[in-house]
Amino acid sequence: MSKPLKVIFAGTPDFAAEALRALLQSQHQVIAVYTQPDRPAGRGRKLTPSPVKQLALEHGIDVYQPVSLKDAEAQQQLVAIDADVMVVVAYGLLLPVPVLQAPRLGCINIHASLLPRWRGAAPIQRAILAGDAETGVTIMQMDEGLDTGDMLLKRVCPINRDDTAQVLHDRLADIGAAAAIEVLDQLSDGLAQPEPQDDGLANYAAKLSKAEALIDWQRSAIEIERLVHGFNPWPVAQTEFADQMLRIWLATAVDGATTDQPPGSIIKADKAGIDVASGAGVLRIQMAQLPGGKAMAAADLFNSRKELKQPGLRLGSVAAI
Repeated sequence: MSKPLKVIFAGTPDFAAEALRALLQSQHQVIAVYTQPDRPAGRGRKLTPSPVKQLALEHGIDVYQPVSLKDAEAQQQLVAIDADVMVVVAYGLLLPVPVLQAPRLGCINIHASLLPRWRGAAPIQRAILAGDAETGVTIMQMDEGLDTGDMLLKRVCPINRDDTAQVLHDRLADIGAAAAIEVLDQLSDGLAQPEPQDDGLANYAAKLSKAEALIDWQRSAIEIERLVHGFNPWPVAQTEFADQMLRIWLATAVDGATTDQPPGSIIKADKAGIDVASGAGVLRIQMAQLPGGKAMAAADLFNSRKELKQPGLRLGSVAAI
């Protein structure tokens, strides 16, 4: 059996909390947790601890929340913890060289992509938007670059056509947590085999923006389907109609469907959903939301709002054509 390692864990959101939970159930010892400072959340904008901090406190682990790790005092504090390794998952702060070199075995990162395919902040969403057939998790030895370090372990995960970013996120969180434990065992036994990345295959997974969420109906139905799935749960795909913004939570390209209607035209609506013409093919909206309302089945929304039944209404336009 591998010798237990003393671990510093650094992470912030739910994805990271899953990895911390797995670590706490492993033979390895989490001796400190680093996470982002508490942020305002909810309608009252109350300062709220991150999911990682909440879990750490439940287990009586010391929590550190520096605004930056660039100053000497924060770095000395981390060095003094005397860890064997630092596990980093969606932490949100850059790690300077002194931090990367502080643990005996360095810092490893759980990255939600089959590196070097998607480096950067939004690999899950970018994989869906690109129509990738698969993604996965890479455990990486961290260096100074952006997700450029040597790969220690990769685990593949298929992307199903109906996967939203949230569904894929949850699946990859479980895979990443298990993979991290496996790598820690390998590091403890001296069996890890670093593999350099091929920089020529790398793509940048830029942060999502609300501007990207506005649907262009000139695009194909399959592209819009991927946009809807990739932007669920944030920032949620949306389209203009009748002076309002319609948020689209679920949609699918109708296999084999064609139309001569202009892109954005509502073709029909029934219990299956609202069919809309696109630049190539037909998109069926299955769940949608109007301002001030709840997300609901698109067919129910259509039946309850007369403005959706205007003759010649085209989504993506603020007026009927």
